[in-house]
Amino acid sequence: MSRITVKKQINAPLDLVFRTVADIRNFSEVITDITNIHFLTNKKYGLGTRFRETRNMNGRMAETELEVTELKDNEMIRLISDAGGTRWDSVFKVKEANGSTQLILEMKAEPYKFLSKLTLPLMKGVIKKALESDMSAVKRYCESQ
Repeated sequence: MSRITVKKQINAPLDLVFRTVADIRNFSEVITDITNIHFLTNKKYGLGTRFRETRNMNGRMAETELEVTELKDNEMIRLISDAGGTRWDSVFKVKEANGSTQLILEMKAEPYKFLSKLTLPLMKGVIKKALESDMSAVKRYCESQ
């Protein structure tokens, strides 16, 4: 299993930061690499919401199905996906910190196919860079509101 953690200190209210990452409609507007969202459930927010995200990844379009498996308002959201022979478990957490909000993203990747087990360690740096870019976009958006 591989784990990546990215943290951002954001000078914005906790509820704004949380709504930005926890509501895929907001998140997809903030992250310019997300080109399309297609909901697979009638729910568009909250536990059990499933959606397909289309994202530009280094010039290639990639689709991933995700599901919200855990959500505690103004605290955390967990998204699970299964793509490319790997189970991806992403948790966004928000905490108040010295008058601002700390946003923490922890992503665990558990490859279950042989090729994925070989390539995941090589891709870890690229994945971390993409996650840091997403978190920076959230920071810029929230601080500009």
